Amino acid sequence: MDNLKEAIKQLKKEKNAVILGHYYQRGEIQDIADFVGDSLALAQWAAKTDADIIVMCGVHFMGETAKVLCPDKKVLVPDMAAGCSLADSCPADEFAEFVKAHPGYTVISYVNTTAAVKAVTDVVVTSTNARQIVESFPQDEKIIFGPDRNLGGYINAVTGRNMLLWNGACHVHEQFSVEKIVELKKEHPGAVVLAHPECKGALLKLADVVGSTAVLLKYAVAHPEKEYIVATEAGILHEMRKQCPDTTFIPAPPADSTCACNECSYMRLNTLEKLYDCLKNETPEITVDPEVAEKAVRPIKRMLELSK
Repeated sequence: MDNLKEAIKQLKKEKNAVILGHYYQRGEIQDIADFVGDSLALAQWAAKTDADIIVMCGVHFMGETAKVLCPDKKVLVPDMAAGCSLADSCPADEFAEFVKAHPGYTVISYVNTTAAVKAVTDVVVTSTNARQIVESFPQDEKIIFGPDRNLGGYINAVTGRNMLLWNGACHVHEQFSVEKIVELKKEHPGAVVLAHPECKGALLKLADVVGSTAVLLKYAVAHPEKEYIVATEAGILHEMRKQCPDTTFIPAPPADSTCACNECSYMRLNTLEKLYDCLKNETPEITVDPEVAEKAVRPIKRMLELSK
């Protein structure tokens, strides 16, 4: 394992490459990444890096976002099969027809979408900045929000909006069990419930803090004396435990499993071995049709401007 890590570091140096890792990645990948963050932070880092090669340790749409922002750089992913159930729930052709059927609407798309969906979007959001960006529009603005119905419903609830929601969802966040979290709260009456807004509305009502992975991490670091039940993909626990080694973090379990935590199988496809091969062979490489990229980059850049 140590030899493999050293080999990755050497290749990275030789090729002027940067490794970006999402909080939902395996712990060993987070540890070797040059930067670890949520989708917003990864996009921001991709936009400003001077590396020749970007290795995106996350899922496919994150690699696409980096490529759209950095068309002249080589963007690699360790495993091209690392997709996203939320992005898959929003086929680009169907979403384009939906947009076409609702003229006069501003289109806001979650970053968890393909470049082709972003190409028919006015502004992209992440769970970190979704509320901020929605509230930058007039209260009576007609808005289509896609693809996550749970995040969209949450934003509607906290802003008093009535956005038209695309009916998509993340399979990981949909699977959390309200009943099991209620049981955990009985066992740990002082525990603070942290939940990602991609979770169902019934679960969010149980939460003490609702926010993106970065927001949940920041809250835990600011209050290390508390105990936490964490309702998001279990990869974030690695960084939480690193930054708060004496704090108890309890992963919220899914409803239909005996497993004690909820993991994204797509995120787990990336391994150190695949990361090494990816850097060595400079493949798999992300490509985006130039015409699609030209349209998709505008809403992404608009998000980055609004998020400063």
